[in-house]
Amino acid sequence: MMKIIGLAGTNGSGKDTVAKILAENYGYFVVSASEMLEEELKNHGLPFERENKRKIGGEWRKQLGLSAIVDKAVEQAKKAGKDKLVVGSLRNPGEADKVHELGGIMVWVDADPKVRYQRIKSANRGRVEDDKTFEQFLREEQDEMADTGDAAGLASEKVKKKCDVFLENNRDDIKQLSKTVGKQLEGFLT
Repeated sequence: MMKIIGLAGTNGSGKDTVAKILAENYGYFVVSASEMLEEELKNHGLPFERENKRKIGGEWRKQLGLSAIVDKAVEQAKKAGKDKLVVGSLRNPGEADKVHELGGIMVWVDADPKVRYQRIKSANRGRVEDDKTFEQFLREEQDEMADTGDAAGLASEKVKKKCDVFLENNRDDIKQLSKTVGKQLEGFLT
């Protein structure tokens, strides 16, 4: 049986860093929803805007079911012959439900908005979507957190309510975060 950890949280909170810790320290296979969506945008010649990612993700959920992103991640892990999977950037409650249905746990990663904004600006990831003012950053977050009533859309606040573990990541100290991840997920990782 595959062990699955679903990662959710706010933009710039450190979800990718937590996934990297789980991969390097515990042998988890990492699948990023953001990377899957970016690949799809590239295939369609669309810019890497958050709004475009939302549209693609919504289309997948409408066509393939609300757990489409988790299902695609599980498929990738199986093809790679892996039995431990971390799937990051989950933003729809159907995804969290699927992780739980498969016996996994959901982890919410968060940090102060100003810390997260600074991380995004200083990361220099080259993403158009990161070129925002702080006010735009906060508005986009509110849009992603709110339930729009569209079952296939984003509703991160509902995902947060389904999480089993909550990690605060206000410091840029990977060693400390690694210890926190190990301690908070100890029972699940072994």
